[in-house]
Amino acid sequence: MLQRIDHLGIAVKSLAEAIPYYEKALGLKCEHVEEVPSQKVRTAFFPCGEVHLELLEPTDPESPIAKYLEKNPSGGIHHIAFATDGIEAQLQQARDAGVRLVHEVPVDGAGGKQVAFLHPKSTFGVLTEFCMPKP
Repeated sequence: MLQRIDHLGIAVKSLAEAIPYYEKALGLKCEHVEEVPSQKVRTAFFPCGEVHLELLEPTDPESPIAKYLEKNPSGGIHHIAFATDGIEAQLQQARDAGVRLVHEVPVDGAGGKQVAFLHPKSTFGVLTEFCMPKP
């Protein structure tokens, strides 16, 4: 079952350039930065109320974030992530509804979470992520 919006993913060319904007202009505090090899990104998380902003910087020119930045050179909102208490059940519900999945099974994501994405061609243009803590 979906519990809440967990985070908004924002594609950026450079964390070094983007982090100061979120800290100085918006007054948010960077909680942590980590590399996620399975997703070919470095991430920076900023808490904002009960939701986080996740900045995503590509670490590989073939990564999905690098491809997104090719089409959107200024960067921008890349995805919305929903926290769930059962990622496999959420994937099955989406599958049963005819939604195209990017991941058939959960993969490792940032922050010690399992993640899986739904394809934006099936979700009205919004790349949608399910996430939950790894067991």
